[in-house]
Amino acid sequence: MKAAVLTVSDGVARGEREDASGDLLAGLLAEDGYEVERRVVPDERDTIAAALHELARETRVVLTTGGTGLAARDVTPEATRDVVERLAPGIAQAIRGDAIERTPHGLLSRGAAGTVGATLVVNLPGSPGGCRDGYAVLRPALGHALELLAEMATHHKQT
Repeated sequence: MKAAVLTVSDGVARGEREDASGDLLAGLLAEDGYEVERRVVPDERDTIAAALHELARETRVVLTTGGTGLAARDVTPEATRDVVERLAPGIAQAIRGDAIERTPHGLLSRGAAGTVGATLVVNLPGSPGGCRDGYAVLRPALGHALELLAEMATHHKQT
């Protein structure tokens, strides 16, 4: 199954910084058996939205990293809401709740999640730790979410 990691960062896009968060997410997805496509874009709302549209046509899940904070150029949630057809607020709330338990800076995260057709889009923070922790929150429900989006017969296990 195909997944994408979209890194949103002016510094990475200009080649001034390494893409540590994108590398980490790609590794986690690959460990879970996904074929991973990578993309890097600057913090520009229209550019982010265009990349999300394209990646949603090609993959089943798109994880973004970066651009979810309070800085003026942090526009990933806005670009995501421009693209998604249905919000999945529980995902963003769970990731944020977990982050708040780990650091007071979790209060500043504005990440969104939702669907574009049968593709799930989830915003994660720009830090490797935030990506690792956010993916750990998403991971247990990700397969079931993708089955639901693909309209596959699912078996709900009580936990």
